[in-house]
Amino acid sequence: MSDAIANSKLEEQAVSLVEAAKAAGADAADAIAVTGMSLSVSVREGKVENTDRAEGNDVTLRVFVGKQVASISSNASDDPAELAARAVEMAKVTPEDPYAGLAEPERLLKEIPQLDLIDPREVSPDELTKTALDAEAAALAVEGVSKSGGAGASWGLSGIVLATSHGFVGAYQRSRSGFSMTAIAGEGTGMERDYEFDSRTYWMI
Repeated sequence: MSDAIANSKLEEQAVSLVEAAKAAGADAADAIAVTGMSLSVSVREGKVENTDRAEGNDVTLRVFVGKQVASISSNASDDPAELAARAVEMAKVTPEDPYAGLAEPERLLKEIPQLDLIDPREVSPDELTKTALDAEAAALAVEGVSKSGGAGASWGLSGIVLATSHGFVGAYQRSRSGFSMTAIAGEGTGMERDYEFDSRTYWMI
């Protein structure tokens, strides 16, 4: 687990939403809590053009009132009881769906495999910048390439939790990093553009 994302907090958010939905009158409910952070750097002609950092926390609650269903999404700072009450009221005015409902408990996954989805290392903006510049330089060194269309590198870490009203709680984290480069070959009206990219779980350097 990465220290940057706490699955325990995500689980608490998802479970509290489900409990609030039941208290508001839902017959069943499930909730997803998602959090993440990302960094990206873009360069062109040996200079940094843009840097971005993003962070977010979101929740989605789905409630069932009989065969009526509604979903509501929000950021994680909103009051669970208020969200749940609004979702239940929405469900009460929707048409019935004969196929609406949660999966039967016996069909739920009992043992969740531990997949190798996360690189615990946080990649720095300097590393992203160097990778983007190296990618651009490598493309410009190819015979026939006349111009750079820009290069970029990115890194991200995310976590997600699913909780249901019949007792299922599952979670995972994943990291993703990569880089890309666009190159232009030829001159004038004979120019052609193409690109290449690489994306993986573990940072490549």
